[in-house]
Amino acid sequence: MEATPRVSILLPARDAAATLEEALAGLVAQTLPDWECLVADDGSRDATADIGARWARADGRIRLIRAPAPEGIVAALVRAAREARAPYLARQDADDRSLPGRLERSLALLQGEARLGAVATQVRFFPAPPGESGWGHYGEWLNAAITPAEIERDLWVESPLPHPAVLMRRSAYLGSGGYRDVPWPEDYDLWLRMHVNGWRFAKVPEVLYEWRLHPGRLTLRDAHYSADAFLACKLHHLAPRLRRRRIFIWGAGRDGRRLGRALAARGFGISAFVDIDPRKIGRTRLGRPVLAPEALGERNSAGGALLLVAVGTRGARTLIRARLAQLGWSEPEDFLCLH
Repeated sequence: MEATPRVSILLPARDAAATLEEALAGLVAQTLPDWECLVADDGSRDATADIGARWARADGRIRLIRAPAPEGIVAALVRAAREARAPYLARQDADDRSLPGRLERSLALLQGEARLGAVATQVRFFPAPPGESGWGHYGEWLNAAITPAEIERDLWVESPLPHPAVLMRRSAYLGSGGYRDVPWPEDYDLWLRMHVNGWRFAKVPEVLYEWRLHPGRLTLRDAHYSADAFLACKLHHLAPRLRRRRIFIWGAGRDGRRLGRALAARGFGISAFVDIDPRKIGRTRLGRPVLAPEALGERNSAGGALLLVAVGTRGARTLIRARLAQLGWSEPEDFLCLH
């Protein structure tokens, strides 16, 4: 009987003939030998299926799963996960490259701590974005969160786990409900459900995945990955906490007002805004007062408050965290950074 692989790699692909071979070559070069790769062809109109079939004939660890018509990335991932046989599930995109030690290092990290539900590696974008571009700043932020505490701290800012570089426990995946077809990012939705279920996350502190940047990326053109979709996902998963707490928003500017309107649309009232700009303090936003940080009081004396930080200016998050630490407010118990 064929041995059960240690890792099943979920690789959705649609019209990926130009890059699929490069992606599969990176997997074949892995230092961890006992894996399987499920190439989930999502109704491709080019040679994607032919390439997948040819690689499957050459390497028995690769299997091709075909859908006759496009159904979307979530359906492709669900099909692949259903066919997977291993206790650990890895992701791979059809246009990216895994470096040789990726699976071995990720598996060692995941198996070394029972509370870890998913891990990733640091990533490198290619072609390399300009250092001062949005992608350059995003890559720096993404690679900076390594430990479970660092990732938990930034979990509500955006997804600190690069989806295609992830390796997760099958038990954590299934126990959290797996991938769902939701109106926001399918990966971020899964990480937040894992988090609510008590799982933690970490990263291998080494660049072992190369993430391709190109104008056709799904995350750049699909509304599921827009800023509004990310915010909707956050508020959906925060709803149980929001119902129990008085809500304050740090940031009376554009981002704070946008958050305030989104909360109001979901039936959540806001006690006040907080800002350091003297031109805003003492005025109102959305009918609520704008307070100075000192008005919050020390050690969350506002009475079971939850402060949501919504300031998108680069570097502001670090300064706000320091100011709140001086006041004795702790993250994530008393406040969360949503930007």
